Amino acid sequence: MPRLFPVQPDFDDATRAERRVWEDLRDQLPDDAALFHHVPLQLGSREGEIDLLVAWPGVGLAVIEVKGGRVVRDAEGWWQGPADTAHRIDPVRQVQDARHMLRRYLGQHRSPASQARCVQLVAFPNVRVPQDWEAPDCPRQMVIDNDDLVGLGLRVRRAIEDLGGGQRPLTHEGLASLEALVAGALPSQRDHLVAAAEHDQRVEQMTRDQAHVLDLLRYQRRIRVVGGAGSGKTWLALAQARRLARTGERVALVCYSRGLARFLERVTQEWPVRERPAFVGLFHELPVRWGAEPGQDDDSDYWERRLPLRLGELAAARHPGSLFDSVVVDEAQDFGELWWPALLACLRHGGARGDGPEGGLYVFMDDAQRVFPRQGHVPIDLPPFTLQENIRSTKRIAQLFGSLSHEEVRPRGMVGEPVRLVEATVDGAVPAADDVVEALLDEGWEPGQIALLTTQHRHPEQRNAVDVGGWQHYWDGFLDEEDVFYGHVLGFKGLERQVVVLAVNGFRDVQRARELLYVGLSRARALLVVVGPRALVEEVGGTAVSIRLHQAEPWAPCPLGVSAPGA
Repeated sequence: MPRLFPVQPDFDDATRAERRVWEDLRDQLPDDAALFHHVPLQLGSREGEIDLLVAWPGVGLAVIEVKGGRVVRDAEGWWQGPADTAHRIDPVRQVQDARHMLRRYLGQHRSPASQARCVQLVAFPNVRVPQDWEAPDCPRQMVIDNDDLVGLGLRVRRAIEDLGGGQRPLTHEGLASLEALVAGALPSQRDHLVAAAEHDQRVEQMTRDQAHVLDLLRYQRRIRVVGGAGSGKTWLALAQARRLARTGERVALVCYSRGLARFLERVTQEWPVRERPAFVGLFHELPVRWGAEPGQDDDSDYWERRLPLRLGELAAARHPGSLFDSVVVDEAQDFGELWWPALLACLRHGGARGDGPEGGLYVFMDDAQRVFPRQGHVPIDLPPFTLQENIRSTKRIAQLFGSLSHEEVRPRGMVGEPVRLVEATVDGAVPAADDVVEALLDEGWEPGQIALLTTQHRHPEQRNAVDVGGWQHYWDGFLDEEDVFYGHVLGFKGLERQVVVLAVNGFRDVQRARELLYVGLSRARALLVVVGPRALVEEVGGTAVSIRLHQAEPWAPCPLGVSAPGA
C-alpha cells in the first residue's frame, strides 16, 4: 500500500467518484509510492486544487482531475450531468492549470520533484470511453474511464512514461521533498484547535438532526433504542424526557453512573420548569428518596437485590399521583435483572394523555458498553430501533473503537487528527499520561478540554478530589470544564471531552477488558491519545484494533522546556 495523505480522506456523497478512483489507486500502487487527496494550491492570487496526485519513485508524477456521473464532449465542449440539466465543465483546462501550478510551486521551493516528469489525467469512473476516441487537447491515453480502473496502477505508470516528456523519473529525494511541501509540516496547534471547534459545531448540528428519530417513534410507548458509543443516545434520552414532560406527563429520567446522573441533572436544570422531569438522577437515589435505607458502596447484595426489592415495595405503597407516567433510562445495559420489575412498579397505569393501560418506558442502551458483570433483560418485546451512525467523534476515533463493536456504525464526523499512541508499561502508563497532559497544554489545548482516564487503578488526582470534596463536587468540576479531569472509564460512560488521554494501566476484570477498552477509546470527540503497552491494547482489542493502530501516530511527548533526547 502506498503512503496516503491523508490516511483517511473525508469523502462525502459529492465525492463518491473521487473515492472510487482513490481506492483503486490505494490498492494498486506500490509501497514506495505516495497518494495525495485534495491538494490545495495557491500562487499569488491564483488558487487551484488537485483532486488526486500520484508520486511514484522511479516513474514520475500524475495529476488527476476526477469528474463523476455522466460526462460527455461535443462540438461545444465538455458537459456533466443528466442530458436535460447538464452543465458546462472543462476538466482538461482544470487539470492542466493544476499541473502547471504544482510544477511552479515545486520550482519556487527548489524541490528536486520539479524536474520529474509529470502528466495530467482526467478520470471519468462512471463513463465508458471508446479506445479509439481522442480530442486535440486530450488523447485517449490521458483519459481514465470505468474499464480502466481494473488496471489503474499500470495505466497511470504508462501514461507518466509515455506522456511525461523528456523530464527525469521522480527520485526518492524528490519524493521526500514533495511530501514535505505538499503534505506540509504538521499544521499548527491553532489549526488543530480551529478544527476541533469546527468539529464540535458539526457535532451539535448532527445531534439536533438526530431528533427525527423521536418523531418516527412518537406513537410508541415502549421503545428500546440501541446504538454504539457516540450515536447520540444520551441526547435522545434527554430530548425524549423533555418532550414527555412538555405534554404534561410526570417523567423520571434515570441512569446508573454518578457522572452521567449529575450531567443529566445539570442539563435539565437549565430547562423551563414545565419541561423538567419530575425525577432526574441515579436510579438508586429514587428508593432512598422514598424512604429506603442508604447502603455502602461495597455491599453488592444491597445494590443488586435488597434495594430494588425495596423499591418495588415502596412504589406499591405510594399514591398513584407520586408515581410516573413514563420512565426514560439511559445507559440501560448497566441495569441488573431485579431493577426492571422495580422500575415498572414505579409507573402508574394510564398516561396523562389517556393513551392505554401501560405507562411509557423508553430505554437507550449499548451492549458493547456492558462493563459490569450483570445481565438484565429489558422488558420490551418489540424489536429495537438501531442507531447506525456515529455523530460525536471524528472518523479516526470512531473507526478505532468501532472495530471493537459487533454492530456496524458509520462515522459521520470530520476526519480529524490521527489517534496518537504513546508506548509505556502498565505501571508507567499513569506517569506517562501525566506527561502527555503537560504536552497537550503546551500545544495550546485548554485544561477543561482534556480528560485523563484510567482502566484499572484510579489516578491519585481522582482519589484526592473525591476524598476532599465528595462525589457531587467532583462531577461538578468535570461539568464546569475549567480543569483537566481525572477519571476512570467505569464512571465515564455517556460522557465525553474534546481530548481524552487513555492510560491503559491494566484491567482488574479480564472478562470485561474488551468492554472497558471500548468505553475508554470512545470518549474523545476531537483527539484521542492512548498511553500504555501497545501489545496489551492489541491483545484485548483483537485483530481489528491492531489493524487500526497501524494508522495511529507514535508519539513521544516532550513538555515545553524539556529537551528531547539527543537535542
